[in-house]
Amino acid sequence: MATHLLSDPEIWKNAWKHDPEAGVNRMKRAGMNPLHSFDSYKTAKSFHDQAFSEEGRNRAARIMGWIQSQGVHFDQISVLDIGAASGGFSIPFAQQGARVTALEPSKTLTELMKNSVPPSLKGSINIVQDPFENVNVDEKGWKEKFDLVFASMCPAIFGWEMVEKALSCASQFCYISTIAGPKEHNLIQELRPVLGVEEEQAQTSDMFYIMQLLNIYGYSFQTLITRETQVAVMSLDDAVKNTLGWFEFCGMPTDRESLLKAEEYLRKTYAGKKIEVRQGGRFGKVLIRLKDQSMG
Repeated sequence: MATHLLSDPEIWKNAWKHDPEAGVNRMKRAGMNPLHSFDSYKTAKSFHDQAFSEEGRNRAARIMGWIQSQGVHFDQISVLDIGAASGGFSIPFAQQGARVTALEPSKTLTELMKNSVPPSLKGSINIVQDPFENVNVDEKGWKEKFDLVFASMCPAIFGWEMVEKALSCASQFCYISTIAGPKEHNLIQELRPVLGVEEEQAQTSDMFYIMQLLNIYGYSFQTLITRETQVAVMSLDDAVKNTLGWFEFCGMPTDRESLLKAEEYLRKTYAGKKIEVRQGGRFGKVLIRLKDQSMG
């Protein structure tokens, strides 16, 4: 790419939109609809339980601590939590004194959030069941309304148009986190040589595009890249059932012969054993500062 083209935002916007490895495109390739990922109560409850587990609460505390280290104080500020899920961040924000608008498209997750908000915080969290993609910021009066706009691993923040929409709601700070590198999955790595599939080459990521465009448009921001892993132990049968979905998401072959070969390997290798599944990768956090001064 010629040097002068690197500063052309339209090239980066178009590349992001059509990148098959970018977040939403990869989800769609795997047959996943971001707006309906949590329609199932079982899926939503599992996500909710994870968010409010000790590990989930510690993760929220780490992220909020990093934001505070950049000069953001939560007491008495207004927060828009985009893709709030069941309140894993909205509730801690309110516990620290923030007035929170929790925006979440899933009816199941919003119901779980309503049931999770302590009575003492009912007046501090306004739950709005709506996809961010469908929200008319002008009609809602959300232009520069919120001191902090917060979007943690939210599939709605895909493409520069959605980043700009989030930024338009913030008066001081906007936080976005997303994938910052290839997904890691120990069983996929184990099965690659079995199926004769080469290692994945280095990939772009949503965070890569966000940082490039923020630079081009001259925004002031801080970033943090971390590597995180989640571990689940499952039965051999459950692992076999999940193989198709894992293969679709990771770009592995999904023809009948490949799936049968993978199943044969798993059943032979893990007969009578539980399987430890480690999934993770590199994740990026960016805090965009829309005004120079810290919030007091």
